Amino acid sequence: MVDTADEGGRRPRLRLFWVLGLIGFLLCNWVDGFQDLNVTEHQFMDGYGFSTSPLMVGLTLMAGAASTGAVCLDGTLPGYHLHRGYGSGANSWIIHLEGGGWCDSIRTCVFRKKTHHGSSLHMEKLIPFTGILSNRAEENPDFYNWNRVKLRYCDGASFSGDGQIEAKKLYFRGQRIWAAAMKDLMSKGMRYANQALLSGCSAGGLASILHCDEFRELFPGTTRVKCLSDAGLFLDEIDVSGGRTLRRMFSGVVRLQQVGKTLPQACTNHRNPTLCFFPQHLIAQTKTPLFLLNSAYDSWQGHHGFSLDHECSPLTLPELFYKHSKVLASIAPPTSDPHGYWQECRANYADCSSSQIQFLQDFRKQMLNAVDRFSRSKRNGLFINSCFAHCQTERQDTWFAHDSPRIGNKGIAKSVGDWYFDRAEVKAIDCPYPCDNTCHNLVFSRDFPGK
Repeated sequence: MVDTADEGGRRPRLRLFWVLGLIGFLLCNWVDGFQDLNVTEHQFMDGYGFSTSPLMVGLTLMAGAASTGAVCLDGTLPGYHLHRGYGSGANSWIIHLEGGGWCDSIRTCVFRKKTHHGSSLHMEKLIPFTGILSNRAEENPDFYNWNRVKLRYCDGASFSGDGQIEAKKLYFRGQRIWAAAMKDLMSKGMRYANQALLSGCSAGGLASILHCDEFRELFPGTTRVKCLSDAGLFLDEIDVSGGRTLRRMFSGVVRLQQVGKTLPQACTNHRNPTLCFFPQHLIAQTKTPLFLLNSAYDSWQGHHGFSLDHECSPLTLPELFYKHSKVLASIAPPTSDPHGYWQECRANYADCSSSQIQFLQDFRKQMLNAVDRFSRSKRNGLFINSCFAHCQTERQDTWFAHDSPRIGNKGIAKSVGDWYFDRAEVKAIDCPYPCDNTCHNLVFSRDFPGK
C-alpha cells in the first residue's frame, strides 16, 4: 500500500491545498453561480457547496492492484481516499464512487488518460470530504463517524469493462479496479462491517447500480447493506432531433471497453448489452435495497455539455473543454441542435421557451414511468426533485444545510437516513417545475467553449 498523502497533515499545508483547490475551481469557470428564479439564491463559494474549510483526505494508491491488471486507462495504479470511522461508526462503511462521464472512442479515451479521470498521475493528492462524506455531525448527522471512502474513477466506463488496446496503451479495467478496491478495503477492516452503504454520483451513480448486488455478496447476511445512486438514472430517450444520442454514446462505451461481459446477466440474457448499461433496465431487478436520488431534469441538464460530475479540481483548459463538450448524450445536445435553438435554454433554465419547458416536463414523465415498478418495492427508496441540479449528495448545501432542497419538508440527508435505517418509508416525488422554491439550481456560463 502506498500512501501519497498524510490525512492529518499540518494546518499550513492544508490551507495551501485548500487555496490551490479553490483557485483551480475558479479557473474552471464551470458555474456562474446559483441564481434566484423561484429558488434560494446563493453565492457560489466552491465546487462542493460550502464556504468553510472542510476535512481534506489524502489519496491512497492500491499497490497490489497492478498484479491483477487493475489499472487506470494509462496503466497507472488506481486509488481511493479513506477517512476512518470511530465510536458507534467504527464498523460502518460508506463506499462512494466518483463520477466523471465516459469515453466512447479511442480518441476520447486517449485524451481522458491524460486527466485525473484516466490516470492517478493527475489525481489530486488531497480532496475535501463534504456532504455525505463529511466528518461533522452538523453536516452529515447519520454517517459522519462512519469509515468513509471515495473511490477514484479512472477507467471511463463506470467501473465496468475489461479489455485493452495495447497499441494505444489503453487499459479498460474498470471491473478489475472495482474488485481490487473491494479486496483492499476488506483487508482494511470492511469485512467486519455491520453496516455498509455503496453510493456514487453521476457515472459513479450508475456504477453503484451496476455493482449493488456484487457489493451485497461481499458481506454476511447479518450485515445491513444498501445502495444509493445519486444522479445516475440515465434514460434511453429520444432527443430533440428524434435520435438517441445517449444510446449511441453508451454503445461506443460498451463495445470499446468490452463492458458487456461484466454487466448483470439477468439483463444481458434477454437484452442487448448497451440497453443493460441503462439503469432503467436494471433497477427493478436489483435484489439489494436501492435508493434513487435524482432531479427530474438532471439528465437533460447533465448530458448535453453541462457536466457529468461537478468536480472541477483543478483542471487544465483542455480537460475543461473535454468535460464540458464531450459528455454528449442528452435530449438536447448541440449535435442535435445545429441551429442553436436550445442554446440559451441549455445555459439557463430561465431562458427556456414554453415549448422547451413542455419538452422537459415530458422527459420528467418518462423518468417517473421508468421508476414506477422499482418504487413499488417497500425496500427501495426514492427522492426525485424538480431542481436543475446534479450530484446532490456531494454538495454540502444540497445534502444537509438549513436551506437544503426539500420535498414535503424533508431534505435529502434526512430522507436517505430514514430509508437506510428503516425509520420511515421514503418515496418522495416533487411537483413539476417551477413549484419547488427550495431548489439550488445551477446556471452555466454562456460563453464557455462548446455552448
